[in-house]
This record gives sequence, C-alpha cells and structure tokens, in this order.
Amino acid sequence: MGSNLGDRCANIQGGLDAIHALVSTTVLQCSTIIETAPVGPGKQNRYLNGVCLLETELAPRVLLESLLEIETLFGRDRMVEQRWGARTLDLDILIFGNWVIDEPGLCIPHPHLHQRVFVLEPLCELAPTMMIPRYGATPQALLGGLGKSLS
Repeated sequence: MGSNLGDRCANIQGGLDAIHALVSTTVLQCSTIIETAPVGPGKQNRYLNGVCLLETELAPRVLLESLLEIETLFGRDRMVEQRWGARTLDLDILIFGNWVIDEPGLCIPHPHLHQRVFVLEPLCELAPTMMIPRYGATPQALLGGLGKSLS
C-alpha cells in the first residue's frame, strides 16, 4: 500500500480500515509505514509505503476488485492517471498464499515485487523467511540481492 498525494497517513489508514471492513477479510498485521522516494515519471511527492498481512476467504480476483474500489473511494482514477504517477492510494496484492496467477489485470505474485525495495523492506518486517512463489526466494534474499536499503 502506498500514498503520495493529500494526507498520506489518513489515506493509508482509511484504506486499511476499508480493507478490514471487507467481508470475510481480516487485517492480521501491518508493517511499519516508511517514507520513500517516488519511482515513476515526473516530479512527485515522497511516498508512504507499507505492507499488511490479510486473511481472506475472497478469491484473488474479487479481492483485487475490492481493493480497486477502495482506491476509487480515496480519489484514485486509474483511467486518467499516468502509469506509476502520483496517487492518493495504491493497494496491490503482492502474494496470495502459494498461488501463481497470470491473467489480464491480475498477476500474483506481483510482477515487480522482486525489484522494489519499498515493498521488500516492509515485507521483510512481517515475513522475512516466507518463500515467495515464482521467485523461489524469501523477501530477505530478494532484498539482499538488490543490495539496497531505504535506511
């Protein structure tokens, strides 16, 4: 989850509250929220990023559609925004159990997870030794492979 427009803290907290309100879904744990430099086009504000661990009975596609609806509630309009541009709220599914999905609009694990320090650092806080399908590596190993830190 991330935000770099408006009240970033309120956007992320509101997004978490909305996720928690989803049917058959519980937010089990959240990482520390970190501030990071933007990755994307143009001059952008710094992001707040974090990761949360959910338990859900929703199917991956239904969860994704729910997350997109939450983004819209917070003013995000994917139809008009620039790809990887500034946004009020960004909610992605990074991992869904041991599932590997490659469908139009839904790729799990997230296709850029292994390249993003701002995802891997918070993920390491929650599950450093969890084996990530597709990559056959843990968040800790992937982060070490990047040789970077936001600290």
